[in-house]
Amino acid sequence: MSGSLHEAVTAYAAALAPDVAHTVRQARSAVPAFDARWGDRAGIDELPILTKDDVLALQAAEPPFGGLIAPNALVRRVFQSPGPLYEPQLDGVDPWRWGPSLAAAGIGPDDLVLNCFGYHLSPAGAMFEEGALALGARVLPGGIGSQDLQARAIADLGVTAYTGLPSYLKAILDRFTELGLDSSRWQLSKALVTAEPLPDSLRALLQERVPTVLMAYGTAETGLIAYETEPGGGLVPAPGLLVEICDLDTGMPVTSGEGQVVVTLLRADYPMVRFGTGDLSAWRLGPDGSPRLVGVLGRVGAAVKVRGMFLHPRQAAAALSDVAGVAAWRFLVDRVDHRDELTCEIVCADGADADAVVDRVTTLVRAGLRFGCAVTAVPSLPEGAGTIVDRRDWS
Repeated sequence: MSGSLHEAVTAYAAALAPDVAHTVRQARSAVPAFDARWGDRAGIDELPILTKDDVLALQAAEPPFGGLIAPNALVRRVFQSPGPLYEPQLDGVDPWRWGPSLAAAGIGPDDLVLNCFGYHLSPAGAMFEEGALALGARVLPGGIGSQDLQARAIADLGVTAYTGLPSYLKAILDRFTELGLDSSRWQLSKALVTAEPLPDSLRALLQERVPTVLMAYGTAETGLIAYETEPGGGLVPAPGLLVEICDLDTGMPVTSGEGQVVVTLLRADYPMVRFGTGDLSAWRLGPDGSPRLVGVLGRVGAAVKVRGMFLHPRQAAAALSDVAGVAAWRFLVDRVDHRDELTCEIVCADGADADAVVDRVTTLVRAGLRFGCAVTAVPSLPEGAGTIVDRRDWS
């Protein structure tokens, strides 16, 4: 590790230390549960990392938000992420702070943004809509699906910008061509993508039609965490929070090597302080010498992100473990033509009607896990097969 990287990360944390201390003081007065969590600790590094499982337990004990927001906080919307985990949208302009990442991609008042993140239960669609509206842009709420209609809208309305998965942008590009739409009516020139990796090979394909394609990183609980300002330059830590890379054993911040991304929101009415995202990353120096994240390098736990949503082994078990006619099961995650493909393999119990069991599991996966996937009956599963097997190649 170069000394300059250590110095840059240390300087970044030191510059935010007064804001973090101020947020902690205000949060201890405003949120009793946070004050109890803080106890008699002298500093933020003494506070254990708050995990998603911790938040789930708190919400189960004190619904709906586990006592993690101030009693007088104004909640505009409530969302449900896999878990289920409930996230509040608090009052204010661009409350998840995605605006800087959209602005870095050149999105502003002259743009019509096709927002292809989900609007159903999960917060992603609303997150990007709020950020785009804060910049003065107009928004076409595309969501996920209806690619024919979305491709036609790009031609008919003069859509200029896109937010969504990078793989979904490729699918829309392909659909536009397959429908034989007039290429001269393609005006989409900028995109901000997130929620899955953006390999160089996919970025190059997208840039053949969309000159500006930048990557951002965030979570449902914290909003924007970091974002690109130029392709491949690393992810700039977002304003409004402190980002740390923490050692997996000690939980202490590190300046070199991989660790968990840990976030502290500088918002006293929702004190997500030392929140562990479960994502692995590391620091690097940007072209300007500032500290940047290298991107998401993997997960701390067993959850796998598929098409931008988490698939948790415990959720899969809850949905499939007691299904009549199913003796064993597993999920396979593959990457085909820059798109995630999810398959559920099941072993049918003796005497069970395989077709009926496949239909039943297909319905349960879609309803209980919110994933559409191919379900196939197989004679047996490999010995020691995990419940979720990730076979994707991101090259």
